Amino acid sequence: MGRLLAFGEIMLRFSPPGRELLMQTPKLDIWVAGAEANVAGALARLGHDVAFASAVPDNDLGRAAIANLRGAGVDTNGIQLRGNRMGLYFVTLGAGLRATEVIYDRAHSSFAETPSEAWDWDVLLADVDRLHLSGITPALGPGPAASAIMAAEAAVARGIAISFDGNWRGKLWERWDSDPRGILTQLVALADLLFGNHRDIALLLGRDFSSEGEDRRREAVEAAFAAFPKLQTIASTARAVEHVDLHRLSARIDMRGSHAQTDEVVLAGIVDRIGGGDAFAAGVLHALRSGGDIAEAARTGLALAALKHSLPGDASLFRQADIDAYLAGGLDVRR
Repeated sequence: MGRLLAFGEIMLRFSPPGRELLMQTPKLDIWVAGAEANVAGALARLGHDVAFASAVPDNDLGRAAIANLRGAGVDTNGIQLRGNRMGLYFVTLGAGLRATEVIYDRAHSSFAETPSEAWDWDVLLADVDRLHLSGITPALGPGPAASAIMAAEAAVARGIAISFDGNWRGKLWERWDSDPRGILTQLVALADLLFGNHRDIALLLGRDFSSEGEDRRREAVEAAFAAFPKLQTIASTARAVEHVDLHRLSARIDMRGSHAQTDEVVLAGIVDRIGGGDAFAAGVLHALRSGGDIAEAARTGLALAALKHSLPGDASLFRQADIDAYLAGGLDVRR
């Protein structure tokens, strides 16, 4: 097994403490964040050889982000020091019937302003067997969109597999004269593994799906497999939200001739749901890269996603022993 390279923006997340509103008191908690960085860090903590490519400013904020990933075991040599701005975003956690809210402050960040020709894919993709991308990078603007497409094309030219997480971010796409469907379609067409549900597929294909529940999910994946010949695997979760602190979550992995579906788990007393999808992606990749089948990958992805809901911040900080303990069941004190 070779190295996995994740490419995307690493940022800082600011949140008021506890369940306070933004600026309710003059305090903010800060975490290193970013979808692709979350996947990279989670996989490195699970023992995989992982590298990350991005750009941050050469200041205390950029260096703190690099140190955070390096502390997780990620190779950070692909992170460039350039530009003047760290990408930021603000999360006000919901409570009860008040939804979580996100404010982005990512315009003109070091990563967003890095020209597509600044990435040396010969160096970055050396010894890599999988490139991990998400739909957040192209949503940042025409430059990042071009960079994501060039990264995917460079990987395909070298025989490197691509995993792509849809990660729809409407607020980012709306900031510029974008073509989400056209850009995302180019990227998904180059991937063998897609993290996305029927809504992502409906966007890609410009159509709705009339079925319900599992039938709708299978209808959607069959349409995606027909539209994207290179695509072999689609991993997704289904989430039912009772209120902010109580969700039900299940996972499914579809291949062209088979599928695996988990039972639904109840997530009660949720601490922070942000980053749960990234934890799911990391869990699926972890199982598949460790030789597991799709049933194991679905269980592992769901386990890591469920565990992430117990932590503040964006990142999954769990190891294999934590996954094993979760799958074994039992919530009594472990002494």
